[in-house]
Amino acid sequence: MSERLARLEPVASAPLDLRGVTVTLAQPMRRYSLRARDRALLEAALSLPLPAQIGETRGPAACLGPDEWLLRLPDHQPLAIPDGQRLGITEISERAVCLVVEGPRAAAVLMAGCPLDLDRFANGRATRTVFETVEIVLLRTGESRFEVEVWRSFAPWLKSALEAAAE
Repeated sequence: MSERLARLEPVASAPLDLRGVTVTLAQPMRRYSLRARDRALLEAALSLPLPAQIGETRGPAACLGPDEWLLRLPDHQPLAIPDGQRLGITEISERAVCLVVEGPRAAAVLMAGCPLDLDRFANGRATRTVFETVEIVLLRTGESRFEVEVWRSFAPWLKSALEAAAE
């Protein structure tokens, strides 16, 4: 008899309020790593517009490299992956979780462990970077709102590091 597996999140879903900064676990989502030398071919195969420049976002997609995109979709919306194309489309949904960091001090708290000047990081930008020594994908989704994609195994540490930085 098979049993249904339940997803266990590595951090509590309850928001953490840190004196003007809130850290919340984002809703579960489907994530795809997209790789293609020809962006137009990938767009046509997926019927989805993709950002052209590294660091840009367009809808649910972020361009992370010259031939690499991160696509994040609602958990209930699977991606139809075409067959027979020379494209790299890999579902990576279970690899990471997303922590939403928002509030007037969000950029300052993130800069405590991230080498980027987030005061100059425009809304709608995305990049692969680090928080202290842990690799993250950072997306600015509002004036005082950031989404931090982090590998599942590092999420508890990142949440506690953000808490320490906020204090």
